[in-house]
Amino acid sequence: MRRMIPALLTAALAVPTAHAVTPESLMQGYTAEARGNASTFDAPSASLGQQFFAKKHGEWSCSSCHTSNPAAPGRHAVTGKPIAPLAPAANPKSFRDAARVEKWFKRNCNDTLDRPCTAAEKADLIAYLLSVQKGG
Repeated sequence: MRRMIPALLTAALAVPTAHAVTPESLMQGYTAEARGNASTFDAPSASLGQQFFAKKHGEWSCSSCHTSNPAAPGRHAVTGKPIAPLAPAANPKSFRDAARVEKWFKRNCNDTLDRPCTAAEKADLIAYLLSVQKGG
């Protein structure tokens, strides 16, 4: 049993550490995916991201819960649960965990659009949110 512990410790230490996730790195990943899916996608657009954020898709938009100012706290439109600001300038935790980002994109896009968001929409949305300053 004693010999197993050093072997397990060595194996655990050999696991590479994860790269730091940033909103920019996520946007770059979605950009690469969008370019692979559509040869017409060139670069993320903050302007298109802002339009996507504000546009009603049926009865909902991103701003239904996140407010028209993503640097401000929001509130879930149905439950009333508080939501932290979405803009990275106002919330340093925003877009720092790739699995969490994907979970929320999947849930919110399906709820809002009745379909998954495209990689281009995700890249554009992050570009917009990166352009939003803390003061709004």
